[in-house]
Amino acid sequence: MKQLKRPARRTLLVTHVATSVSWLGLTLGLLTLGITAFFTDDAATTQAAYRAMKIFADWLIIPIALLALLSGVLLSLGTPWGLARHRWVWTKFWLTLITLAATVFALRPGITDAAAAGLPDSSLVAAPTVASCAYLFMTAISVLKPWGLTRRGRRLQRMAPARRITSRKAVDERSSAPTA
Repeated sequence: MKQLKRPARRTLLVTHVATSVSWLGLTLGLLTLGITAFFTDDAATTQAAYRAMKIFADWLIIPIALLALLSGVLLSLGTPWGLARHRWVWTKFWLTLITLAATVFALRPGITDAAAAGLPDSSLVAAPTVASCAYLFMTAISVLKPWGLTRRGRRLQRMAPARRITSRKAVDERSSAPTA
């Protein structure tokens, strides 16, 4: 994919960070409600907490998660990081897919069942805990960028010197400044 121009890259970066942080925040909200529902002795509080979780799950989680995935993929494809060049990007991509699938196929149905039953459910404490840890881990690797290149990234890097020389000449020819 062609590299994004600076305004488009910045817009995508802000979108990705905002939606990723929103997804983490929503999950922490679900965790708080799940803990409240599980540990309270009041049946009405349990029911209210699960109904609130259902609103978050039905209206916010999926669109936010999909936008985080889409903006991350577009950002990776439109920047030098690439989708499969660096292990940290590749790891984030797969963790995002896994957590999105778990949200759609396990968490949302569990919340729907708990809201209907109104009974404490430990899985609605466990699932948001695991998801929050996954999102915090993805945030950490986004900042730290560990592990280096993937096999594909190393192969592209070996091919890159020829490209860099060509592009440097093109830049030098256009520039009026003397080059070293």
